[in-house]
Amino acid sequence: MTERTVRGVMVPLAVIIVLVSALPRLAAGNGQSGPAAQKLTFDGDTALWTMAIKPDKTADFEQIMKRMRQALLKSDDPLRRQQAAGWKVMKIGKPLGDGTIAYVHIIHPVVPGGDYTIMQTLYDAFPDERQALYDLYRGAFAQNLSLATGSIAVDLSAEQP
Repeated sequence: MTERTVRGVMVPLAVIIVLVSALPRLAAGNGQSGPAAQKLTFDGDTALWTMAIKPDKTADFEQIMKRMRQALLKSDDPLRRQQAAGWKVMKIGKPLGDGTIAYVHIIHPVVPGGDYTIMQTLYDAFPDERQALYDLYRGAFAQNLSLATGSIAVDLSAEQP
């Protein structure tokens, strides 16, 4: 499978996931998500989620992800703290063809049933900053590029039986 084919298949799925998960929260102006709020969960033990960020807004995106870390760590929910322990974000050094900057969320281990919806996690943790957080994230975000989930087949760092 070529990169173009992967992007062609993965981008629509990732975009749909993000849009579907965001619509109920965007419609709820009081900072509360309704019972219909969608979760972004991953199958397997590892997820690689790549998104493109506007080149002049990388500092804003990194600020959002630092707030995400704070939100996860300050949560009373132990699942949220587990999510923080297994979530890293890598910035790709070379800009993409359109000038955007790719960031890869490396999530290992995936917390089964954990909600990885960035904005909802931020809204829950910082309800008084809802609009400012949304504006900062939306201003930086260009597009989702790919989402790959699965399980580690061979761990070269561990002794194999």
